[in-house]
Amino acid sequence: MAGAPIRRTRMLIVAALASLVAVAAGQPAAVADELALRRVMLSTGGVGYFEFEAVVTGDAVLSLDVRLDQVDDILKSIVVYDHRGTIGEISLPGREPLREVFRELPFGPDALSDPVALLNALRGAEVRAVGVREVAGRIVSVTPESAQLPEGGTVTWNRVSVMTADGLRQLILEDTDTLQFVDPELRGQVNTALAAMAEHNARDRRRLEIRLSGPGERTVRVGYVTEVPLWKAAYRLTIAADADADSADLQGWAVVENLSGEHWRDIELTVVSGNPVTFRQALYDAYYVDRPEVPVEVLGRVLPPVDAGATEIAGAASIGRAAEMPMPSGPMRLGIVGELGLVADMTENAAAAQPAPPPLARMAAAASSESTTQVAFRFPMPVNVAGGHSLLLPIISRAVPAERLSLYQPATDPRHPLASIELTNTGVSGLPPGVITLYERASQGGDVSFVGDARLGPLPAGERRLVSFAVDQKVGVDREASDVQTTAGAKIVDGVLEVTVTDRRSSTYTITGAAREDRVVVLEHPRLPGWTLVEPADDRGSIERTANQYRLRRAVSAGETAIVTIAEERPVAQRVQLSSLTAAQIAYYAAAREISPAVRQAIARLAEFQAAVVDSEAALKTMEADLDAIVQDQRRIRENIRSVPQDSDLYQRYLGKLGEQEDRIDALRTDIAATANANESARQALLDYVRDLNI
Repeated sequence: MAGAPIRRTRMLIVAALASLVAVAAGQPAAVADELALRRVMLSTGGVGYFEFEAVVTGDAVLSLDVRLDQVDDILKSIVVYDHRGTIGEISLPGREPLREVFRELPFGPDALSDPVALLNALRGAEVRAVGVREVAGRIVSVTPESAQLPEGGTVTWNRVSVMTADGLRQLILEDTDTLQFVDPELRGQVNTALAAMAEHNARDRRRLEIRLSGPGERTVRVGYVTEVPLWKAAYRLTIAADADADSADLQGWAVVENLSGEHWRDIELTVVSGNPVTFRQALYDAYYVDRPEVPVEVLGRVLPPVDAGATEIAGAASIGRAAEMPMPSGPMRLGIVGELGLVADMTENAAAAQPAPPPLARMAAAASSESTTQVAFRFPMPVNVAGGHSLLLPIISRAVPAERLSLYQPATDPRHPLASIELTNTGVSGLPPGVITLYERASQGGDVSFVGDARLGPLPAGERRLVSFAVDQKVGVDREASDVQTTAGAKIVDGVLEVTVTDRRSSTYTITGAAREDRVVVLEHPRLPGWTLVEPADDRGSIERTANQYRLRRAVSAGETAIVTIAEERPVAQRVQLSSLTAAQIAYYAAAREISPAVRQAIARLAEFQAAVVDSEAALKTMEADLDAIVQDQRRIRENIRSVPQDSDLYQRYLGKLGEQEDRIDALRTDIAATANANESARQALLDYVRDLNI
């Protein structure tokens, strides 16, 4: 009996939910023929275009049920085509935030978590309880109470205190059959809150209503772009065992998943390969702009300052008039730019303009067309895909030019090249990227065997791509590298020697061919910024360039060992002050044959000035060393002279030695000063020589 009110409360919540769903799913007053899905276009951008059709007569209201998680995309992209009518509006039930629902209610969302929370939130409300006894009054409080059971454990109940006309009375909530709010407005508020929570928590679908006005019977199309799984391209390439064969059979398939939430029945399906800009925006949610809070103005005592006069500023009168300038008049145009550019291909004229699929012997592939940024494949037959199912559909089936190659990529395998096929797209449109499964057929109609998997990048019409599927164990490649630096030239500008040095990087590839088979080996060599390929010369078009690689082709006969040398150079400029060159550097540059005679002669002349500086510095250091030695010896003599009698011969000898050293110190100081002046003069002569030297 204690759980009966709680069960009844839950039944009320369920009933409110059922009522809400019934309202949301109700049919509009005027409904034309149901919108039926007719066209689907899937893009590798991760979105799809869905187009529905309906036949209407006169004014009509069309309804379209969509998944809740698709509403944002639909609000952003929905488009209606009615060539003889006009669109009135598109409406759908809103998803009002709960804070707006509870803004005017005397309780919050937490109060609906259980009956106790609701009663405590509505203290003071008038209620009528019927159970063991009938109580009517205003809620004071609801407090839980617990007691120990004789057999162990505890039991909890909730005691409701109600202020009645006779005073404060209490009842047990779990023993109450019915507890009703007396105020009908409050009961309505509780029901409104429960319904709002049920609608907010619904994760099912929304119904769009599209109102149209127009004369007569006509076909209306409604389309939108929404998120879908990425469709994938998968290819099968069958090559001939004969290495001289110049073509291969290519089959391409589109792997499609239908996760739209409904069945696709007899739809016109198109898959598009491209890289469009796509994004999402939460248009179905309500947003509010944060506004700054300003303090309340409180009037206080006013004490104006003493006016000290003013000086008029020229042109100040125009400041106020600037705000009064009228806005530009005239019509304004709004341009709408599509997210994908998909809808244009879905018109009747575009559908009629699609080329018919070419006659193919093995399977009827899709008709392809190419625009500036994408390639479309339109399937000629209606497509049926159950919800949640996948489907494989052919997009290409034809023979394509193919050449067998051995591609050497050191980063993939440093010793052996990769068995590869170079495909040329001679079709009218590009091919999307995808995986390739390769088969080899022994002869026409003979046995077929699996030889490897590969990956194909985007292949525009008229271009070629290499696909590698296995390691060619029959061919070996060894690589040796060397770096050399040489002086290419030099000049002197304002006393600065500018030397141009050439870095040369050489790589020698030794290719050991297959013993019994000819090969065409493609060497991939790194292509670095700033380096120029100098060997081999690309005089016969045997070298190709990718974004970061050189590709060099070399035919290798059976049993042949071929040697290919690839050399690159880059100039490097070095700048050095002539006055800071050492004797060794001067000697090197003066003898370098790569430098012009005039520059070498100027550097050789620099050696004379440098020698004068070096000689004077060496003489100065020698004199300073001699002076330091004499000063150190005088300290020793002065220490010794203190320990001998003044009337002794040794004392007199020490005095004589000190006198001689003083004379030598005076002479050295004179010579040091003269040598320092000479060194300074030599340095100045060197600077004067190189300051304005330009060769």
